[in-house]
Amino acid sequence: MKIIALILTITLFSSSSDITESNVEVRLNHLIEHFEKKGIDIKPLLDDERFALVEDITSKFTRAVEIKIETFEDYQKAINYDRKKDKISFFYSEYHQELKSAEEEYGIPKEVIIGILAVESEFGRYKGSYNPFNTYVSMYVEEYRTNWTLAQLEELIKFADKKELDIHEMKSSYAGAMSYAQFIPWSLNRFWVGSELYHMPDNINSVANYLAHYKNVTGSLEKSVLRYNPSSMYQKAVLSLAGDAEQILSTLQN
Repeated sequence: MKIIALILTITLFSSSSDITESNVEVRLNHLIEHFEKKGIDIKPLLDDERFALVEDITSKFTRAVEIKIETFEDYQKAINYDRKKDKISFFYSEYHQELKSAEEEYGIPKEVIIGILAVESEFGRYKGSYNPFNTYVSMYVEEYRTNWTLAQLEELIKFADKKELDIHEMKSSYAGAMSYAQFIPWSLNRFWVGSELYHMPDNINSVANYLAHYKNVTGSLEKSVLRYNPSSMYQKAVLSLAGDAEQILSTLQN
């Protein structure tokens, strides 16, 4: 089985972590047993030649921009803020009808939707280079946020089945967030609008749907942005880009 071959090679590339072949085997077996109890056989997914653990995935979270950078100016540089700002007018020209429609339907300012999509994927420039199944299994093996990770795996399998997607062909960030809106599986199953992950109008509506829900929950648009990513620098970047968008759109409309 591919699982066994994988286990036997773990220690060859994981010298920077505490992973051993024995605890990898234990963790994968726990995962298989967990899903068997739910009537789901994930062994074929683990045996697929496209399955591979992401080396030392935990460190990718501990090196996250929001954790290491202390000033907003440095954060702006790290996320290429000015480049995102420069693309606002083109993005609006391309999708102004969809943005206006989402604003009317969900009550979320189009400028804030623009801010989210700018920060998350630079308006679709980034699709993600990881596979979400591989990332979540890797997190589980490394015991990183175990309960949360397990929940996301369940939601991912549910979403892939519902949309009839090949789970190993899906793309995500190292954190398992998908599409231009960068939704985790839990959010995909609750807030995704439409049928295509990489169709920008579906992303626009899904962002608006998400923010509308949490605006209702928190009573604040600003707090709903913080629910998207619990980082004050992230929130400030989104709202700052929304402010830039308001000025740019005002110029375009005059």
